[in-house]
Formats: sequence, structure tokens, C-alpha cells
Amino acid sequence: MKTLNLPPSTFRYKEEAGKKFIFDEVRGKFIFLTPEEWVRQNFLHFMAKHLGYPPTLTGVEKMLKVNGLSQRCDIVLFNRKGHPVLIVECKAPSVEVNESTLAQAARYNTTLKVPFLVLTNGMKHYCIHTDSKTGGFSAQNGFPSFEELQKY
Repeated sequence: MKTLNLPPSTFRYKEEAGKKFIFDEVRGKFIFLTPEEWVRQNFLHFMAKHLGYPPTLTGVEKMLKVNGLSQRCDIVLFNRKGHPVLIVECKAPSVEVNESTLAQAARYNTTLKVPFLVLTNGMKHYCIHTDSKTGGFSAQNGFPSFEELQKY
């Protein structure tokens, strides 16, 4: 898999019927390794090891309803009170992170109402603060600390 713009991590792999799988520590199982899954797993490690976001408060591929339709959110981080506070939308490294990616995360946010959206393809990462009062967005320099997320 492609080297990403994230700190290197060590993963467990297995191969079955010629297909490669990566162990997802949050879900506790092996997942078929696609380019998007590679980004998701690397970003999960980054969140836990470098941002201090607890894996026990992290959801992966969380089901939610958006306008009556079932959708899957790549990563959702919850605060200590169990409220969702951050959504991560992952794309494969070959997929550009653009307004369409932001629109997808914003659609999920109509249900979850988190203060932070993160968009990543493993090469470029964007953190966006959402203003629940105005519905506006503002780009952030870096990511919020887990302690900062407790105020939401």
C-alpha cells in the first residue's frame, strides 16, 4: 500500500484466498484491505497514538440515518459523555478531498451535529469546525485535543 502523510504504524495482516486483510483494533476483527481502508486504519492509529483520542470512544463505519436513508460514517469520535464530537471522512489516496467530500461529511452531520469534521485521503487532511448556530464552517490549523472536545 502507498506510504501516507501520517506517522508510520505497525499493523497485523492476514491473507485468505489471495486477499489481504488488516486487523482493525477498534472493531476487533480483520477487514478486507482496500486503499480507503488503508487510510482509515492509518488515521485511526494517528488518532489514538498521536492525538490521544481513546479507541474505546471511537466508532468505525457507524450506521446512521440521513433523510431516512441508511449511511455509514467512516469514523466517529465520542466525548466522555457519549456525545459525538468529531466525524472523519476517509477517501483512498487516489481520490481528491474536495467540496464533494465536505458535502458528504456535512450530510452525516445533519444527524450527528458534531463540532468538528475531518476530511482525509491519507495525503491531505482537513479539520473543519462547524458552527451549529450559523451552519457555517471554518478551517482549523491542526486537530482539537481530546480535552478540548469535552466542552461540546
